[in-house]
Amino acid sequence: MILEVIATSVADARLAQNNGAGRIELISGIGEGGVTPSYGLIEQVLDSVTIPVHVMVRPHANTFCYDEDDIRTMLSDIRVIRSLGPAGIVVGALTPDGRVDEMTMGRLLVEVGGMSVTFHRAVDEVRDQEQALRTLGKYSAIKRILTSGGTPSALDSVKTIQQMNRICKELSITLLAGSGLKLESLASFISKSGVSEVHLGTGVRVDSSPWKPIDPARLRAAADIVASFTN
Repeated sequence: MILEVIATSVADARLAQNNGAGRIELISGIGEGGVTPSYGLIEQVLDSVTIPVHVMVRPHANTFCYDEDDIRTMLSDIRVIRSLGPAGIVVGALTPDGRVDEMTMGRLLVEVGGMSVTFHRAVDEVRDQEQALRTLGKYSAIKRILTSGGTPSALDSVKTIQQMNRICKELSITLLAGSGLKLESLASFISKSGVSEVHLGTGVRVDSSPWKPIDPARLRAAADIVASFTN
């Protein structure tokens, strides 16, 4: 079991590492669902922690459908991020008709080198989730998929996440469940869904607010719950 935690600052990253997180998703614009953080922030976080850091690559929060200028921006971002040396990136692209944008993903994945790739919650906006998963399974660089099961909260999509998890296992992809997960329901969710990785953001922040820092006590409690499924 792995607990991934959103960090938006160096302080967040240190709190995440010191209180049981197994991996960090580094983003900016948490209130917008996450966009690419600055290179300075990436560099400082990587200098401050030793747990894996996965960096969001998303040029704006307007849509998951990208034009040529957006794609060139993402390609440039990936090259610079790769040079800084994180464990992975978090990225995704869709076509206007709600499918995985294979052309764009193919171009982006050429630049990732040895970094692990998570396809983010763009998958929650596709018109056919199974088709999307099987499309993503074609790409060896994509190691995991972050999903809430197609609803705002993963807590409302347990059966869908169970089905997605079965398909991902068949494809040798890890399903990372997130969005809306709370400390109080975390153990029940893990038990029912069968996932091996969970992703927490506001659920481990002070007052559950995206604008406040990570709450060490809440994160430690979440980490203990996740660890109980490992033992």
